[in-house]
Amino acid sequence: MMRTEMRDVQQENELFLFRKSIQAFAKKELEPDYMKWENDGVIPREVWNKLGDEGLLCVDIPEQYGGLGAPFAFSATVVEEISRLGYATVVVNLSVHSNIVAHYILSSGTEEQKAYYLPKMASGELVGAIAMTEPNAGSDLQGIQTTARWDEDQSSYVLNGSKTFVSNGQLCDFVVVVARTNSEVPASKGTTLFIVDVPTAGLNRGKNLEKIGLQSCDTSELFLEEVTVAESTILGELNKGFITLMNELPRERITLAVGAQGAMEGALEMTVNYVNERTAFGQPISAFQNTRFRIAEMTTEARVHRAFVTECLSLLERGELDTETASMAKLSCTEAQGRITDGCLQLFGGYGYMKEYPIARAYVDARIQRIYGGTSEIMKEIISRGVFGR
Repeated sequence: MMRTEMRDVQQENELFLFRKSIQAFAKKELEPDYMKWENDGVIPREVWNKLGDEGLLCVDIPEQYGGLGAPFAFSATVVEEISRLGYATVVVNLSVHSNIVAHYILSSGTEEQKAYYLPKMASGELVGAIAMTEPNAGSDLQGIQTTARWDEDQSSYVLNGSKTFVSNGQLCDFVVVVARTNSEVPASKGTTLFIVDVPTAGLNRGKNLEKIGLQSCDTSELFLEEVTVAESTILGELNKGFITLMNELPRERITLAVGAQGAMEGALEMTVNYVNERTAFGQPISAFQNTRFRIAEMTTEARVHRAFVTECLSLLERGELDTETASMAKLSCTEAQGRITDGCLQLFGGYGYMKEYPIARAYVDARIQRIYGGTSEIMKEIISRGVFGR
């Protein structure tokens, strides 16, 4: 066996054991209270510490900064497995923290920023968030109006504006704020990222937003009024925040695709179990041709997407995953997740509409996947630009 093949087999064995440890953690720490968190509308802060203690945060961050230093495949396995088990809220909050914010800091932060924030993020001591979306600026970040002006007298930047749909906004200990630092040029050339610790004078959290799905997901408004931050809080380079954001988009979008893949496979698994147990007209529902054919169609669709996700993960590991391909994965997998969870719910009949059945939660949780991280329509625009060169 060649050395590369041996290494691949070893990693597969390690991933298998890692997946088992995630399942055990979910059984012990998530399953008993998850529905209570959904009803309460929030996941307790101590869950972050438990995730950190288990080594499920910042998995692919280098060991020198507190992570496991594992390949991205391990980080993807955390997202995939927790999604498959049906704990979508945990996946959203964890992904923003570990797969987005931590990697912004790793790729663009100063040594001081990396040494301070990353180990505490890996342990769960600090929870990170990013504030991009605004009431009038969603997928198109060119429209952001939050400003950061330089105050010569204080030798600092002063931030003003409002943000919405901020994941981890209620519990975060710091937030990466996207702000305009040069209003005389397009936003793509005049935007800067700032790390703002919480609490900070002038930074106020709005309400925890109520959603149709992801009920316990911490999603907030943030208001910045004369928030003063030092020049050292700039993440990356002045006026080049868009570069940092764009460089990390492939990772963000393949992460969303991985979550969608895990969720659709989890929905199928619970549906197959249900139709084997549920009877109608004296026989299991699985004996009816319609049921068997629908399961066959959905299983095939999930299998096809699994192959594409695996390809994209390999490309990312090699540093070859481009924005268009990542957008294809995000578009295709999240749309498939919507179709499959809808088809699975239908096979549950009236029980599928009851909140006590996990398939109902999977259905409403799936809906946001086609919106955040760039809507399906934006994904199509990005892909078409790659096709037509404009």
